[in-house]
Amino acid sequence: MKRFLFALVLGCTLPDYVFAQRVVDVHLVETIDVVSVARGGDRERTYVLDDTHLTADADLARLVGWQGATAHVDVMSTMGGRPNGAAGTLQGVDSIEVASHHVRLFEAWVEQRIGQHSTVRAGAYDLNSEFYVNGAAGLLLSPSFGAGSELAATGPNGPSIFPSTALTVRVEHRFGDIAYARAAVLNGAAGCLGDPHGLDFSFRDGLLLIGEAGIERPGLKIAGGYWRYTKRHDDYTEVDADGVPLQRVDHGGYAIAELQLTGGEGKRSLTVFGRAGMSGGAATPFQGGWQAGFLVERLIAGRPDSQASFGMSRGVTTPGYRAVLLDAGARPSRAETSFELTYSDQLATWLTVQPDLQFIADRGGVEKARGVVVGTLRLTIAF
Repeated sequence: MKRFLFALVLGCTLPDYVFAQRVVDVHLVETIDVVSVARGGDRERTYVLDDTHLTADADLARLVGWQGATAHVDVMSTMGGRPNGAAGTLQGVDSIEVASHHVRLFEAWVEQRIGQHSTVRAGAYDLNSEFYVNGAAGLLLSPSFGAGSELAATGPNGPSIFPSTALTVRVEHRFGDIAYARAAVLNGAAGCLGDPHGLDFSFRDGLLLIGEAGIERPGLKIAGGYWRYTKRHDDYTEVDADGVPLQRVDHGGYAIAELQLTGGEGKRSLTVFGRAGMSGGAATPFQGGWQAGFLVERLIAGRPDSQASFGMSRGVTTPGYRAVLLDAGARPSRAETSFELTYSDQLATWLTVQPDLQFIADRGGVEKARGVVVGTLRLTIAF
């Protein structure tokens, strides 16, 4: 499959004028992670993970005369091991680790502009591309710095985030260059073409509704959001007198912020970020959590692409989950906490290298569980 993706990019036969006028942009990005669970896991070994994306973005007005419309397609292929099996954490240790490997149509949507400030987007869509996003945390590898764990663990197959998306309609309105409001209606069950059950058109698991509003400009973002499922799901632990799980409505909210403290265009800059989320805490192990950290860009003089980031993440568990641990003879902690330090630099126009180190305390939500150290070397190859 990977040879096919490379051949498709290198051998593309679209007319020259299409690319010359930037009507269609095609990109291939391959991410390779070499991950070592260095201490505290059930076994010590090294894993190799691979995540390849072939994307195409088209200006439909210039391509087919559809005024105000653009299209985006992302075909994804994943391979490799599962290091979290050795690390034994609740929130995971690598953002490209997946439970099963398939070639997927990860995203395929069309966006229509309405007036000067509004857009509507419809299709298979990654929720975390626009909602619950701290841009300054994007360099960190832990999944907890993507969508918060209290949202990422919801739904029958997770929400519409990596590695499986769902059919979505998203509406956004911009208030000048400062503020925005956006909302989306998503299929409550994630599943895209290439998954074992494919794309779900039945909507039998209801809908996921989400809205977010905030202030956003270069160097500053302050926003808040709320999400809610329309269909009830099984409680994580509680059952009725017949042993049938009680039905609960998953819902929650979050706040995100980031601020550039120093630097500017072409200079070394320091940006701090923080966010927190809460949920009803009935259908997942997570009641909420928070993340905080900083990003330094242009860290080394003469290396404009050198970056370093530090982040701390804390996933707060539910009373129900802690009760399960007690029943199993473990002493539960209120939360699992992770620390991450990473550095990234572009060594060639097509190659970025990123060493990363994580330490996870109270892993699995067990108090004083032996901490685990995870070292990763990420290689990103982009054309």
